[in-house]
Amino acid sequence: MRGLMIAKQRRGLRRVEVERAPRLGLLRPTSTGFRVTVRLHDGQTPDDYERVLDKLAHAWRVHSVRLVGWRPGKVTLAATMTDPLETVAGGHSLADGLLRVRVGRLDSGEWFVIDFRKVPHWLNVGATQSGKSNLANALIAGLAPQPVALVGFDLKGGVEFTPYQRRLSALATERAECARLLADLVGIITSRMALCRQHRVKNIWHPRLPEEARPTPIVVLVDEVAELFLMADPKAEKEEVAAVATRLLRIAQLGRAFGIYLVVCGQRVGSDLGPGVTALRAQLTGRICHMVNDDETAKMCLGDMDSRAVAAARQISADRPGTAVVLGADSRWHMERSVHVTEEEAEAAAEEHAELAPSWALLTGGPAIEVADATELERAVEEFTEPDLEDMPV
Repeated sequence: MRGLMIAKQRRGLRRVEVERAPRLGLLRPTSTGFRVTVRLHDGQTPDDYERVLDKLAHAWRVHSVRLVGWRPGKVTLAATMTDPLETVAGGHSLADGLLRVRVGRLDSGEWFVIDFRKVPHWLNVGATQSGKSNLANALIAGLAPQPVALVGFDLKGGVEFTPYQRRLSALATERAECARLLADLVGIITSRMALCRQHRVKNIWHPRLPEEARPTPIVVLVDEVAELFLMADPKAEKEEVAAVATRLLRIAQLGRAFGIYLVVCGQRVGSDLGPGVTALRAQLTGRICHMVNDDETAKMCLGDMDSRAVAAARQISADRPGTAVVLGADSRWHMERSVHVTEEEAEAAAEEHAELAPSWALLTGGPAIEVADATELERAVEEFTEPDLEDMPV
């Protein structure tokens, strides 16, 4: 009976042509549908199948078809029978190991895991009521029980992150405060550089670094990043904006090796905010694009990765909050829907694990660093990153 069903399904699949009829391998059932390997004809490439995935989904009468892998002469297609993002049920704990948080489901039916050890920095964009803040709630709820420090930059006057302040090691709500806090973070990078030089290692996760000397990882959450770059009075604010942009970019460039990770959020992120935003975007490998109100934000988030992802992001409807297009560790884009985490649930997690928040004085090794001292710190960072001319090929 099963053999007859598979034979019938194979006949249905063969009705679809990609220039020439595909040569199908054995159907392999999955929890959400099936997988099939297709042998390419001479002259065909995986892109030929990428272009007709929607046609395949309609012809096979399934919800979606994705190209999930290829090797010379073959591609592997995964068909999903029903929409796995229609409803997303959460678990009791979102934490999934150190610096790993299960924040939602992918269109493949698998968990969407943000793993800062694999993808250190993330850009999260979305319009109001799109689910952007819900994703931040999920991250806070998942990171709260872990031995990590959380730092908040809340340019909405503190209304987003103040409920979680007891779990935060530091919180800045004005751009001047952000400048000082960023200077502190540059100082932390400098001190961790010295620690790594002392032990002759390249990052804080190297096994040669003693466990007792390993510093606490820091996850930095930035909300409404555009407010860091907007200038009402360019003459008066240009210097402050430049300082903030330089320090934030410096942290994005060097933070991974020294245990500092960024999650940058915003309703609108465009090149019109200045070259600092574009330079920062290049350092944020992980991308999450919820429903947005303009093409520029979708292109800024996804356009340099995959144009098809931009088109998919612009099709997200307002009646599916929490749905987003994501680009992560596998460099492929997926549809994702976040687990619903209310503000009250995230606040309860922050309150329950408030004792895990290290003090800012402990992290910085002293009082807050003033903005005026940042030049010396940045000079030290530049010295650390200068190439060793003796090791360069002649």
